[in-house]
Amino acid sequence: MKHGFVKVAAATPRIRVADCGENASQIIARAAEAYQNGAAAVCFPELCVTGYTCSDLFLQKNLLKSAENAVKKIMKETAEADIIIAVGTPVEAFQSLYNCAAVIYRGRLLGLVPKINLPNHGEFYETRHFKSGAGLDAEISFAGQDGVRLCANQVFVCTEMPEFSLGFEICEDLWTPGSPSERLAKSGATIICNLSASDEIIGKAGYRRDIVRVQSGKLFCAYVYSDAGMGESTTDMVFSGHNIIAENASVLSESKRFTTGIIYADVDTERIISERRRSTTFVSTPLAAHQALFDMKPRKTVLTRKFRKTPFVPSEKSDLESRCEEILTIQATGLASRMASTGIKSLVLGLSGGLDSTLALIVSVHAADMLGIGRDSIHAVTLPCFGTTRRTKSNAEKLALAYGVSFEEINISSAVRQHFSDIHHDESVTDVTYENAQARERTQVLMDLSNKFNALVIGTGDLSELALGWATYNGDHMSMYAVNASIPKTLVRYLTAYEAQKSEGELKTVLLDVLDTPVSPELLPPDQNGEIAQKTEDVVGPYELHDYFLYYFVRFGFSPAKIYRMARRSFEGAYSDEVIYKWLKTFVRRFFTQQFKRSCMPDGPKVGTVAFSPRSDWRMPSDASASEWLEELENAAAEQSGDNS
Repeated sequence: MKHGFVKVAAATPRIRVADCGENASQIIARAAEAYQNGAAAVCFPELCVTGYTCSDLFLQKNLLKSAENAVKKIMKETAEADIIIAVGTPVEAFQSLYNCAAVIYRGRLLGLVPKINLPNHGEFYETRHFKSGAGLDAEISFAGQDGVRLCANQVFVCTEMPEFSLGFEICEDLWTPGSPSERLAKSGATIICNLSASDEIIGKAGYRRDIVRVQSGKLFCAYVYSDAGMGESTTDMVFSGHNIIAENASVLSESKRFTTGIIYADVDTERIISERRRSTTFVSTPLAAHQALFDMKPRKTVLTRKFRKTPFVPSEKSDLESRCEEILTIQATGLASRMASTGIKSLVLGLSGGLDSTLALIVSVHAADMLGIGRDSIHAVTLPCFGTTRRTKSNAEKLALAYGVSFEEINISSAVRQHFSDIHHDESVTDVTYENAQARERTQVLMDLSNKFNALVIGTGDLSELALGWATYNGDHMSMYAVNASIPKTLVRYLTAYEAQKSEGELKTVLLDVLDTPVSPELLPPDQNGEIAQKTEDVVGPYELHDYFLYYFVRFGFSPAKIYRMARRSFEGAYSDEVIYKWLKTFVRRFFTQQFKRSCMPDGPKVGTVAFSPRSDWRMPSDASASEWLEELENAAAEQSGDNS
């Protein structure tokens, strides 16, 4: 349960209608299974103690007494299990009958939560038997326990881990406007459990999945939906046991329909709280609900949740293609709008033949096409110097020719050598001065060309480089509009591949070769074979790792210890723990020390949820210390060695 991870379960037992003793046995067995598999909470379906389809049998005293005894049996038989168990049962109180969730922990009832919204249309006729629990707040005796709160407005909170807090609603409560879960989430519940008996008709499964997923996103919560299944009467309805666990608008786990059993998910309560803190429109009202406390000691939870290696990139091919099209359109629209608002109809960009400048050219071409401006108004300039290889230089020229943009080569070697002479730098010393002089000379040339052509200088640097500070200050760091500023390196590759996929002939060929070229600033001389000697990922580390670190560090504010734990699981078999630790340490150190470059970065279009504009998305003092983060990471690496619990 450390780092905010809590394993939850949604269970559908096979029941027998009106056989409360048998149903209790099935529930006890499934609860024991969930506990043995590490779940801290398990949710069962609506009225599972009796069966949802008992109909007028709900008016029989024998059934109600049997249900109460069954709950008592469940409490007794699960008293040693350190797990929250929520079961659906009818509850008689104040000469009325309520459809309730009985919340059980270690042999006692923490509370009874009545259903608020009772459907009485189509195949449903719940008001024939039950009363709404709206406004009800009382203490009753039930299942052999006195002083049990009967109230829909309850949040169940773990004293040892307050972020592990649960709210409960029942079936129709979710499907109606102003659902109880809205109030419960605002009252602090990070996990909403829904005890449901949703019958199956054509098309309903997709809608059910969507409503659960969207509710989890709308409320910044985990939503555990447990559905009735086999054993319910099929007189007029069929129930499929469609269980769903979602978190922050993503489905984490989903059962096959027309089955029984249990599904699990490791929900991330830290992530939920991070999202709520970030949102200024999520207004918490912690005193609006009663708190029912339980004392569950945090325990080891072996993670089964999968964290994608490339969180910036959609996993499904169809999603990826539509996402690439959308991103390119956003980038091009931003640039086209900037050109229209300034009245400038020309662009200048340094085209190296590498990935980033290629994407910047692609965006520039799309923007020009949007505005109906000739592509020859785009001035692509290649600026070879000491580290430029034949391959990248050739690709730059081929790209410009294939897209039909203006192209010019300006060799800056003489200018840089003159600069070395001016500052008394020995050219044989290939240090940071040697490298940055080239980057700054390129930027100077581009800026002056923009004056010559009355054009905007288009920045090529990407989000990953901004995170690591992998840019020369007042060199490639600077431009007049940075079209790639919120595109991480892993996504740059996919966007370029998408453009290649849509292209034909020479353009397709050269784009594919750009994708196959090692990432490099080309500021050091090539090797003896004329190939790239300076490979960025050899110096700062693999971009797939850095983009992973970047996403969780900035998007959710996760600690390095938690990111290290997650990364070990995501990249198991690809990178050793030592390699992950090394580059995560590099990421944290560079992220802090390089903030000064982000503090004065140029304008650029925001594309995703992670961006570094100092005017909106990311504000951080340039002299902040990373010592607390690095120390925590060092301690975590020692603690987590050989352990992923």
